Amino acid sequence: MAQVATPRVTRQTAGALADGAFKVVLGAACLAGAAPLGRLLGTPAWLMAVAGVGLLIGGGVGIGCTRSRSQRTYVRLMVAYDSGWALATLTGLLLAWRGGTAGGEVWVGYQAAAPVAFAALLIASAPEQPTPGLAPGVRE
Repeated sequence: MAQVATPRVTRQTAGALADGAFKVVLGAACLAGAAPLGRLLGTPAWLMAVAGVGLLIGGGVGIGCTRSRSQRTYVRLMVAYDSGWALATLTGLLLAWRGGTAGGEVWVGYQAAAPVAFAALLIASAPEQPTPGLAPGVRE
Protein backbone atom coordinates (compact mmCIF):
# COMPACT_ATOMS: atom_id res chain seq x y z
CA MET A 1 0.00 0.00 0.00
CA ALA A 2 1.40 3.40 -0.97
CA GLN A 3 1.89 5.86 1.84
CA VAL A 4 1.44 9.57 1.36
CA ALA A 5 3.98 11.78 3.04
CA THR A 6 2.21 14.45 5.05
CA PRO A 7 4.01 17.36 6.63
CA ARG A 8 4.34 17.24 10.39
CA VAL A 9 3.36 20.19 12.50
CA THR A 10 6.12 20.68 15.03
CA ARG A 11 5.96 22.81 18.15
CA GLN A 12 7.93 25.50 16.37
CA THR A 13 5.55 25.45 13.40
CA ALA A 14 2.53 25.61 15.72
CA GLY A 15 4.14 28.50 17.59
CA ALA A 16 4.84 30.37 14.36
CA LEU A 17 1.25 29.85 13.21
CA ALA A 18 -0.07 31.06 16.57
CA ASP A 19 2.22 34.10 16.45
CA GLY A 20 0.95 35.00 12.99
CA ALA A 21 -2.67 34.45 13.99
CA PHE A 22 -2.25 36.66 17.07
CA LYS A 23 -0.79 39.46 14.93
CA VAL A 24 -3.71 39.18 12.50
CA VAL A 25 -6.30 39.32 15.32
CA LEU A 26 -4.52 42.24 17.00
CA GLY A 27 -4.27 44.03 13.66
CA ALA A 28 -7.97 43.58 12.99
CA ALA A 29 -8.77 44.89 16.48
CA CYS A 30 -6.55 47.95 15.93
CA LEU A 31 -8.30 48.69 12.64
CA ALA A 32 -11.81 48.07 13.93
CA GLY A 33 -11.31 50.11 17.08
CA ALA A 34 -8.80 52.70 15.88
CA ALA A 35 -10.63 55.71 17.36
CA PRO A 36 -11.53 54.33 20.82
CA LEU A 37 -8.22 52.49 21.22
CA GLY A 38 -6.38 55.60 20.11
CA ARG A 39 -8.14 57.66 22.79
CA LEU A 40 -7.40 55.00 25.40
CA LEU A 41 -3.70 54.86 24.52
CA GLY A 42 -3.31 58.56 23.79
CA THR A 43 -2.49 58.11 20.11
CA PRO A 44 -4.09 59.44 16.95
CA ALA A 45 -6.58 57.14 15.25
CA TRP A 46 -4.51 57.16 12.05
CA LEU A 47 -1.53 55.68 13.94
CA MET A 48 -3.75 52.93 15.33
CA ALA A 49 -4.98 52.20 11.79
CA VAL A 50 -1.41 52.11 10.45
CA ALA A 51 -0.44 49.75 13.28
CA GLY A 52 -3.42 47.55 12.40
CA VAL A 53 -2.33 47.35 8.76
CA GLY A 54 1.26 46.63 9.80
CA LEU A 55 0.14 43.85 12.12
CA LEU A 56 -2.09 42.35 9.43
CA ILE A 57 0.83 42.37 6.98
CA GLY A 58 3.26 40.90 9.50
CA GLY A 59 0.83 38.21 10.63
CA GLY A 60 -0.27 37.28 7.13
CA VAL A 61 3.28 37.01 5.81
CA GLY A 62 4.27 35.08 8.93
CA ILE A 63 1.50 32.54 8.40
CA GLY A 64 2.29 32.31 4.69
CA CYS A 65 6.00 31.69 5.24
CA THR A 66 5.64 29.16 8.04
CA ARG A 67 6.22 26.11 5.87
CA SER A 68 8.59 27.59 3.30
CA ARG A 69 11.14 29.19 5.63
CA SER A 70 13.61 27.60 8.00
CA GLN A 71 12.15 27.34 11.48
CA ARG A 72 15.52 28.38 12.84
CA THR A 73 15.32 31.67 10.93
CA TYR A 74 11.67 32.09 11.85
CA VAL A 75 12.32 31.59 15.56
CA ARG A 76 15.26 34.01 15.53
CA LEU A 77 13.13 36.69 13.89
CA MET A 78 10.28 36.06 16.36
CA VAL A 79 12.67 36.37 19.31
CA ALA A 80 14.03 39.66 17.93
CA TYR A 81 10.50 40.97 17.29
CA ASP A 82 9.22 39.93 20.72
CA SER A 83 12.30 41.38 22.45
CA GLY A 84 11.64 44.70 20.75
CA TRP A 85 7.98 44.43 21.71
CA ALA A 86 8.92 43.94 25.36
CA LEU A 87 11.29 46.92 25.24
CA ALA A 88 8.67 49.13 23.58
CA THR A 89 6.12 48.04 26.18
CA LEU A 90 8.46 48.77 29.09
CA THR A 91 9.43 52.12 27.57
CA GLY A 92 5.78 53.06 27.05
CA LEU A 93 4.88 52.04 30.59
CA LEU A 94 7.83 53.94 32.03
CA LEU A 95 6.88 57.08 30.11
CA ALA A 96 3.27 56.80 31.26
CA TRP A 97 4.32 56.13 34.86
CA ARG A 98 6.53 59.23 34.78
CA GLY A 99 3.58 61.32 33.61
CA GLY A 100 4.58 61.60 29.96
CA THR A 101 2.09 61.45 27.13
CA ALA A 102 4.21 59.60 24.56
CA GLY A 103 3.96 56.10 26.08
CA GLY A 104 1.09 54.97 23.87
CA GLU A 105 2.73 56.44 20.79
CA VAL A 106 5.95 54.53 21.47
CA TRP A 107 4.08 51.25 21.84
CA VAL A 108 1.71 51.77 18.90
CA GLY A 109 4.57 53.11 16.78
CA TYR A 110 6.43 49.86 17.37
CA GLN A 111 3.30 47.94 16.37
CA ALA A 112 3.19 49.95 13.14
CA ALA A 113 6.83 49.47 12.10
CA ALA A 114 8.14 46.21 13.55
CA PRO A 115 5.67 43.75 11.95
CA VAL A 116 6.44 45.17 8.50
CA ALA A 117 10.18 44.83 9.17
CA PHE A 118 9.58 41.27 10.43
CA ALA A 119 7.66 40.44 7.24
CA ALA A 120 10.33 41.97 5.00
CA LEU A 121 13.12 40.03 6.72
CA LEU A 122 11.11 36.82 6.56
CA ILE A 123 10.44 37.28 2.85
CA ALA A 124 14.11 38.14 2.23
CA SER A 125 15.31 35.01 4.02
CA ALA A 126 16.12 32.10 1.76
CA PRO A 127 13.33 29.54 1.37
CA GLU A 128 14.08 26.20 2.95
CA GLN A 129 15.48 23.68 0.49
CA PRO A 130 13.50 20.42 0.48
CA THR A 131 15.35 17.19 1.12
CA PRO A 132 15.52 15.17 -2.12
CA GLY A 133 12.98 12.37 -2.15
CA LEU A 134 10.70 13.92 0.46
CA ALA A 135 7.51 15.87 -0.10
CA PRO A 136 7.75 19.66 0.48
CA GLY A 137 7.44 20.51 4.15
CA VAL A 138 8.52 17.02 5.29
CA ARG A 139 11.83 16.78 7.11
CA GLU A 140 13.79 13.75 8.12
